Amino acid sequence: MAQKEFIANVKELPQVICFIEGELDKFNVDSKTMMQFQLAMEELFVNIATYSYPDKNDGKCQITIQYDQEKQEIILKVEDNGIKFNPLKKEDPNTNLSAEEREVGGLGIFIVKETMDSVEYQYENQKNILTLRKKV
Repeated sequence: MAQKEFIANVKELPQVICFIEGELDKFNVDSKTMMQFQLAMEELFVNIATYSYPDKNDGKCQITIQYDQEKQEIILKVEDNGIKFNPLKKEDPNTNLSAEEREVGGLGIFIVKETMDSVEYQYENQKNILTLRKKV
C-alpha cells in the first residue's frame, strides 16, 4: 500500500500523476490501464482542487493505492475534507447529443465510471472518499 497527501491545488497535478505512475509501475500495469488511471486521477484531483475548497487555500487530498492480489485489482482511494459532494449522483451526460447540445459538466466523472470496474463514494469522518477499482 502506498499513501501520499497533496495540497489540493491544480499546480500539484504533475506530482499527483508522477505518484500514480510510480506506484502503478510496481504492478506492471499495461499502458492502457495506466492511461485510464492517469485520466481518472486528473479528473478527480482537478475537481477537488477547483471545487472542494472554495474558501481555503490549504485544502488537502490524500491518495492511497493498494493492490489486492487475491482479486488481482488495483484500488485507488481519493480522500478530501472539503465540501461534501457525491459525484456519482450527477446524472450521466447524454453522449448521443452533440457537445453544443449537452449540459456543461459531468463528462469527466462519466469517463471515470466507464473506465473503472467500480467507483464507490462514501462520506465518513467529514471526508469525501472515492474508491476506484480495476482488475489488472
